[in-house]
Amino acid sequence: MKDRYLTVTALTKYIKRKISHDPHLKEVWLRGEISNFKQHTRGHMYLSIKDKQSRIQAVMFAGNNRRLKFMPENGMNVLIRGEINVYEPMGQYQLYIQDMQPDGIGALYLAYEQLKEKLQKEGLFEVTNKKALPSYPEHVGVITSPTGAAVRDILTTIKRRYPIVKVSILPVLVQGDSAAASVEKAIHYANGHLNCDVLIVGRGGGSIEDLWCFNEEVVARAIHHSQIPVISAVGHETDTTISDFVADTRAATPTGAAEIAVPSLKELTEQLKVTTQRLTRSVTLKQSEAGERLTRLKKSYAFKYPEQLLKQKEQELDRQLEQLSRNINDLYNQKAERLSYMKKRLIQQHPQEEFQMNRKLLDKQTKQLSISFNRQVCTKKDRFHAVLDKLGLLNPLDIMKRGYAIPYTEKGKVLKSVDQTKPGHSLTVKLHNGSLHCLVNDIEEDQS
Repeated sequence: MKDRYLTVTALTKYIKRKISHDPHLKEVWLRGEISNFKQHTRGHMYLSIKDKQSRIQAVMFAGNNRRLKFMPENGMNVLIRGEINVYEPMGQYQLYIQDMQPDGIGALYLAYEQLKEKLQKEGLFEVTNKKALPSYPEHVGVITSPTGAAVRDILTTIKRRYPIVKVSILPVLVQGDSAAASVEKAIHYANGHLNCDVLIVGRGGGSIEDLWCFNEEVVARAIHHSQIPVISAVGHETDTTISDFVADTRAATPTGAAEIAVPSLKELTEQLKVTTQRLTRSVTLKQSEAGERLTRLKKSYAFKYPEQLLKQKEQELDRQLEQLSRNINDLYNQKAERLSYMKKRLIQQHPQEEFQMNRKLLDKQTKQLSISFNRQVCTKKDRFHAVLDKLGLLNPLDIMKRGYAIPYTEKGKVLKSVDQTKPGHSLTVKLHNGSLHCLVNDIEEDQS
């Protein structure tokens, strides 16, 4: 009997062949919302496309997603073109995305906003990064299409305003897929090989697609890293590109860029003329003032009678020397008198004199201290003997010498009353030169 059971692999391959040969699934157009978005380190994008009722797994390989003008995000509504096929290892069908665009907003506009936000966070638009343009450039580099109207406008304006400047044209593509790389290469070349003072980078007006190469990240970073100041001149006044934000200066039009890049020779000539006139007036005024001063000097006494003036000055010098000599003598005398006075005071207040006086005072005070000390000792001795005499009167031993005794009970307590003992008890009687051990035979109390 023939085996009817299939393996999982065989069933999966059968379903894959069925789906692969279905013409309706070879090119599928979907509208949905992105969820579970993840980009692999190899560049592949894995995501889900969903609507209110269903979802489908999807993948967009790096070869396809590198052409995207925007970065997909969770929650973004998109329009997708792709094909349905089966991923055999998991046995699940999924959407292989070939192209994707935002739904409801242009892909280019979204890419523009995303790149603008990214570069702004990195600080590429900061004013502190912008370089100043030279006032009088000697060499201007122009990066644009060699056949467009922009290059003619730039050259005509520069020739009219500042014909003495050197101009180098670096022809590039300004439209198409290769335009961004062409502009980037030209900027690097100008920095490495041309001794330019300023660069004009731009083109004439057009649609956002026509101007797109100036919204590319490679061009923005090339402008940012340029050591030569860059003027961005892209499109018309209403057109604003990423290059405009990164450049050191933005011009509304290519003609405006040329006007910014070079000064007007006519205006410089007028300024020079005005400055020359002011300088001439200033020199003339200074010359007139100096002439008047010279005339006054010529009429002065010194120029008319120099010999008499010299004699007067010599006499004045003699008088000043005599006065100086007198002043020196007076000062010397004053200092000598001051020195003599200080010497006398020093002798009067010599340390030896003061030492002898203090020595006499010390001897006197020592003698007084000795007398006072002896007097105190005598007083203290007298008081001490008086206290000893008083203590002697109160000393019980001295009283006992006069015939008194102190009786003690068996327990060693002083016997003060007959009530403290009884016949038959032993007593100790303390005398001044010994003790008596007695036995109580009888007790007789005072009747008073």
